[in-house]
Amino acid sequence: MNETAGKLYVMGVGPGASDLITVRAARILSELDVIYTPTGKKGAKSLAHAIIEEYLSPKTEVCTYHFLMKADMAAKQAVWDEVAQTLQEEVASGRKVGFITLGDPMLFSTWVFLLQRLVSQQMASPSWLEIVPGITSFSAIAAASAMPLAMENQTLAVISCTASEALLEQALLNHDCIVLMKVYSRFPLIRDLLQRHNLLEHALMMADATLPTEQCWRDLATLSLSEKEWGQGLSYFSTILVNKNGQSLG
Repeated sequence: MNETAGKLYVMGVGPGASDLITVRAARILSELDVIYTPTGKKGAKSLAHAIIEEYLSPKTEVCTYHFLMKADMAAKQAVWDEVAQTLQEEVASGRKVGFITLGDPMLFSTWVFLLQRLVSQQMASPSWLEIVPGITSFSAIAAASAMPLAMENQTLAVISCTASEALLEQALLNHDCIVLMKVYSRFPLIRDLLQRHNLLEHALMMADATLPTEQCWRDLATLSLSEKEWGQGLSYFSTILVNKNGQSLG
């Protein structure tokens, strides 16, 4: 990068509500030349963009990239390569560039694959990059449901339900509190695991946290829908919190 290089700001925009972004992110958003927003479906409006739209300057150029969710690895990597290259070129041209992601950029985020390409062999982040943390969905769910995540010497595990059944079961057995993300595709399996280890009464599930479509289930034992039915109806943004030391305090 030369002396006229701009800067890349990567911002977590939180779980959904537009007033849950940080003050720092709101300030930066108002000063950008261009912002890159991700979407999981081609042609669909970016949820992350909808969250921060009110904070953008009318002069900010908006570019939406379709990140492939169900393609093979080679196709995904091609998109990551392209976006990373584009971001670097934008910064080199001297622009203030933004890239936004739901939740926090460093947790289960496509941004990490871009970061790997941008830092290359460097041991630290380049001077032209700033990463702004965001509120995670499970933090928002814990707050909304008054479900404590961990205290004192308790342990907390955060795991994606795309992991193997064995890894999911280990997390349930070995930790006091467990955050189960990406539940939508495997709810019947997760429900069976919770039932097997007598954890249903210590669990709750929330979908679309902080959004107008938010739903919360505090008694998973009563939910007996089939895998097909959950696959058709459960939101992609569904998370289960488990606290072995008690239920929600709310």
